Amino acid sequence: MGEERSGREPLGEDARIDALDAQLKAAKEREEQRNRPQSHGTDANYRMGNRVLAELLGGLIGGALIGWVIDRFAGTGPWGLLVMLFLGIVVAFRNIIRISNTRSD
Repeated sequence: MGEERSGREPLGEDARIDALDAQLKAAKEREEQRNRPQSHGTDANYRMGNRVLAELLGGLIGGALIGWVIDRFAGTGPWGLLVMLFLGIVVAFRNIIRISNTRSD
């Protein structure tokens, strides 16, 4: 009785428990790997698409807004709006072409 053992006693069930522990660890590793975000394939394309959309909308809306303000204060009719809208479209397409020509690693 004076001898106390710490931990588990070696039984015939230890091999089964150890095998279950190994299987559980392997399953957890597979689950973590499956839930880990993908490298940069889809995410990079998604970000680039969002950037192109932002450039296009920003050019159109920005040009139209600036043109409208010019027309409002200068009284030039629709010409300020049309010219600035056209310039906004040109700038947006120029930025989109620049984005498409950049090399993504």
